[in-house]
Amino acid sequence: MPPNSSSSPIYPKNVVLSRRQIEGLIADGKTIVIVDGKALKLDAWLEYHPGGDKSIKHVVGRDATDEISGFLISHLDSFHSLETRKRMTSFQIGRVEGRWKNFLPPIQGGRFRPYTIDTELLAESDHWGGSNQDSDSETTSAPGTPIFDAAERSNLTRRSARGGHQLRESSSVSSMSSMSSLEQKSTPKLSHMDARTQEEIELDLNKYPPLDPATQDDIVRRYRQLGQFIHAEGLYQCHYTDYMIEVCRYALLFSLCLMFLRLGWYSLSGLFLGLFWHQLVFTAHDAGHMGITHNFVYDTVIGVVIADFLGGLSLGWWKRNHNVHHIVTNSPEHDPDIEHVPFFAVSHRFFGSLRSTFYDRIMTYDSVAKYAVQYQHFLYYPLLMLGRFNLYVLSWEFLLRGLGPRKGVAWWHRWFEMAGHVFFWTWFGYGIVYRSIPDAYGRFVFVMISHMVTGPLHVQITLSHFAMSTADLGIHESFPQKMLRTTMDVDCPAWLDFLHGGLQFQAIHHLYPRIPRHNLRRTQRLVQDFCNEVGIPYALYGFVDGNKQVVGRLADVARQAAILGQCQRAVAREGLAAGR
Repeated sequence: MPPNSSSSPIYPKNVVLSRRQIEGLIADGKTIVIVDGKALKLDAWLEYHPGGDKSIKHVVGRDATDEISGFLISHLDSFHSLETRKRMTSFQIGRVEGRWKNFLPPIQGGRFRPYTIDTELLAESDHWGGSNQDSDSETTSAPGTPIFDAAERSNLTRRSARGGHQLRESSSVSSMSSMSSLEQKSTPKLSHMDARTQEEIELDLNKYPPLDPATQDDIVRRYRQLGQFIHAEGLYQCHYTDYMIEVCRYALLFSLCLMFLRLGWYSLSGLFLGLFWHQLVFTAHDAGHMGITHNFVYDTVIGVVIADFLGGLSLGWWKRNHNVHHIVTNSPEHDPDIEHVPFFAVSHRFFGSLRSTFYDRIMTYDSVAKYAVQYQHFLYYPLLMLGRFNLYVLSWEFLLRGLGPRKGVAWWHRWFEMAGHVFFWTWFGYGIVYRSIPDAYGRFVFVMISHMVTGPLHVQITLSHFAMSTADLGIHESFPQKMLRTTMDVDCPAWLDFLHGGLQFQAIHHLYPRIPRHNLRRTQRLVQDFCNEVGIPYALYGFVDGNKQVVGRLADVARQAAILGQCQRAVAREGLAAGR
């Protein structure tokens, strides 16, 4: 029985589904993702997924082989274990043939048509050649986005000038918007902010490889080959002697904290506690990515003990946040890691009060934001010194609201984390701050120093992305190209690796998230060779130069905010004058 808008069909696992049929299923509200040529219906998995439902929703209608599964290797892949891959197969409802052409996911604004026999017959009658996927994509509707349409046209023009491959037609909800009508209608006049968006898109289109299928497929093929080579080289194997050294460092820092606390030197005690927390985060990050034992339960326990019991932060909140960040890196509407309005705006697009799909709210560009953003390059370091307090709030919100999975393999995470927070505030809040420090001033100094010392960690976290592109090149861009376009690596000598904790290799980490961080330096040369082969620029800056890039980006957006504010005030004055 064919699908329709009112009922959902049951397909054999090996039946070939057309793009039009899958579009109809998504129109019915189904969560359909393509992985390794298999169509997976993941509705039942959404509430069980340990990494949250948002990361899955951002790949609906897409070939998410690289985002979800990475590449096929012996027993590991970029994000998920063999056990998880087997579980994914149980959700298979069919398969697709040929090269899949992505839709824009509904969470990102994609629109989908219900599927009926009549529409399928109409599509076949209108088909002029090629596969059904091509004809299906021709008739898919899309939201009107003049900026994106202009970017698509520019991309086609650039490929034509280079003599490269031409796209015969649009192949997604987003790019469908006016691919045919673009040749018939003139471009609407753009506002200053829209023109700025188009300019940034043009810069990326000229800097990075073309988005035609042949080029992007070649990038993906080489990326997967590199992944297989990395595995063959043993770079997924964790060397536990490295973590023994880490544990010794943690023990030393915490012992120094306790020693100076006992001596009454509260400032020094707070300093070493802050350094202890700073170092712990790196291993919590490894465990969150299952990069230590590669076992879900073991790495989860390690991560929660470190993050919650010793650090007072929620590993579950971090996973939910971080998984989305890895899928939609540097997207102003979707990536929570760059959504810091009213304090920071890394793109002028935040001036338009964007809606965050992660937080499900409008990031209002109000009077507070208008003032703060104009000075954000001055506020950057002072505010990051207080960043840990914000992480407490986000962690508590996550746990108290029960935003994590309550069923399945991760049902116990919330309660284990809550026990961790009780333990943390018992030893830190009561045992150290209240019982061990006699006066209010000493407690204040201890708390502020211990938390402000972790400020450089927040600089390290934001350094890799704040200065990189926030432009949306559409659904034709491959996963590896997008990761390298939106992520920066930091160059530092090997003896300083302990200070950066693997965060200096974020571009490599985004490509292969489960490589143990102690192997990232060895992987760097391989990724650089890959970038040279496919023509993708590899962003690598020293720590000082990287900070200059970030502060420069913040200053540039601050200037745009100031100019916009002046224009708005001038228009308001003219309006008042006209009213008189």
